[in-house]
Amino acid sequence: MFLLFLTMLLVPAVYSDPSLKVGFYKRSCPAVESIVRRTVRRAVSRNPGIGGGIIRMHFHDCFVRGCDGSVLLKSGPGGKQSERDHPANNPGLRGFEVIEEAKNRIESVCPNTVSCADILAFAARDSSSKLGRINYAVPAGRRDGRVTVFDEVTDNLPPPTSTADQLVANFARKGLSADEMVTLSGAHSIGASHCSSFSARLYSFNGTHDQDPSLDRPPRNGGGRDPLVPLDSATPNWLDNKYYVELTAGRGLLTSDQTLVENSLTRKYVAVNARYGATWTAKYVKAMVKMGSIDVLTGSQGEIRSSCSFVN
Repeated sequence: MFLLFLTMLLVPAVYSDPSLKVGFYKRSCPAVESIVRRTVRRAVSRNPGIGGGIIRMHFHDCFVRGCDGSVLLKSGPGGKQSERDHPANNPGLRGFEVIEEAKNRIESVCPNTVSCADILAFAARDSSSKLGRINYAVPAGRRDGRVTVFDEVTDNLPPPTSTADQLVANFARKGLSADEMVTLSGAHSIGASHCSSFSARLYSFNGTHDQDPSLDRPPRNGGGRDPLVPLDSATPNWLDNKYYVELTAGRGLLTSDQTLVENSLTRKYVAVNARYGATWTAKYVKAMVKMGSIDVLTGSQGEIRSSCSFVN
């Protein structure tokens, strides 16, 4: 614990969009971060899986149209589907109700002041804190987008069948390095995946009826039509570097997990993260802040939504 605390103290200033600022709401809504923190901690205490869902929601938001809260929008009238309804997000993402609850509490004390995009960034940090004691300052000042496009999810989010090369290329388009991609993949230390996301590794690997030989053993599930399986069987409810230890033992659940140890470029990052937990923690903090700055709306761009589920 002391080593982790020391590492956090030594983390240098990290990249973020210059339009974003730590303490952005210090005068306009000083209670915002404490409101989000309490709301998230209550929800994650009841169900740790919510924390993993919120962290992934922040990632899914930032990779489609930037970190503008567009993933939170519900589909509108006329059958026009939103990002939220895409199979990559529904039913996979969790915690929408937590973000909305935090927004409602904030609106009661600071109406028309705090964006849903910032609330989501705060909530991802607070989920990391609750599930891994990973704390960091979040630069804020994001504005909410008014547009959500179903098809843009497919164009921007890497599927669970991605190879390491495809993942590196996908993250590079967002300004993130291969090392940062591997580092952010460590969020798979918590949460679960539906069986349909990796069933091909079990029953039809490379067009055969064989199991993927890189699997150490078949994953266990809780039953049902499309059961959930922990992404990290070692510490499924704790955000740490055990995810990388599991990868080196052949226990990556998704193709996009296990591929990281089969690629010469990404394998070295996995090895370092598996061996040095405090190093991974420091890199995770920097990568989360950088990811949270992707294509943000600031100033007079976008809007401040009254509800996170709908545009004003």
